[in-house]
Amino acid sequence: MPTFKSTMTSLHSTFSTITILFALLLASSMAASAGNFYQDFDITWGDGRAKILNNGDLLTLSLDKASGSGFQSKNEYLFGKIDMQLKLVPGNSAGTVTAYYLSSKGSSWDEIDFEFLGNLSGDPYILHTNVFSQGKGNREQQFYLWFDPTADFHTYSILWNPQRIIFSVDGTPIREFKNMESRGVAFPKEQPMRIYSSLWNADEWATRGGLVKTDWSEAPFTASYRNFNANACVNSGASSSCTSNSASSNAWFSQQLDSTSQDRLRWVQNNYMIYNYCTDAKRFPQGLPPECQSS
Repeated sequence: MPTFKSTMTSLHSTFSTITILFALLLASSMAASAGNFYQDFDITWGDGRAKILNNGDLLTLSLDKASGSGFQSKNEYLFGKIDMQLKLVPGNSAGTVTAYYLSSKGSSWDEIDFEFLGNLSGDPYILHTNVFSQGKGNREQQFYLWFDPTADFHTYSILWNPQRIIFSVDGTPIREFKNMESRGVAFPKEQPMRIYSSLWNADEWATRGGLVKTDWSEAPFTASYRNFNANACVNSGASSSCTSNSASSNAWFSQQLDSTSQDRLRWVQNNYMIYNYCTDAKRFPQGLPPECQSS
């Protein structure tokens, strides 16, 4: 018959084992939530020009005269808060485009775009944004940035929930696209989207409408990525990882701009916006799109 002492020793050993296993499980779940490029993304093209480095903590895309490169997420998402840190092509990046976006498939696709249009040394990058719903885009807004995006990493975020899409840079909102289905404006809300990114040559249009061409003596051009995080609904077949009570468990699911964020949005749009389709009356002689006519 086991003694009290031997029973307690056995229980202590079992408890220690459970504690260690729990700690290991917690550590692995935290590591997974932090994002790892090996786990989260597939390199899709570029013949070795795209590289995952530093045990999956860093990804680089390169462009030379022969080819660019790109990657996509393993998961599809239906709503979420997506963050990625990018450091853009330095120096004379004219003609190059670094695209980072969400997109679905098919002829009536949805898409949420960040595109970074390179420029001559000393001239600012142009941050180009667009929203497609059911295959219809033409909703461009363009910005300069209030910092040098080639000197260090900065966080570019897409918040996408059933009510709105918010583009942010380092936590500062630069654009909001609201759900205005009540006014006949299609809104991306039913098609799951993957994350895509690519670095490619677009010198026929990217810099000053194609007037400035890519200087291939500067190649290879390289953009870098780190600290990916997706607080999002992962879509798997016909099901989603989010449930009907997502709104209560995920703040982003019903997030909107508070008064401070609205002030910061106005600051960016007043000082750094260089193109807004909603003010381009020449482009829409029959009248501006309905979403432009709302406050």
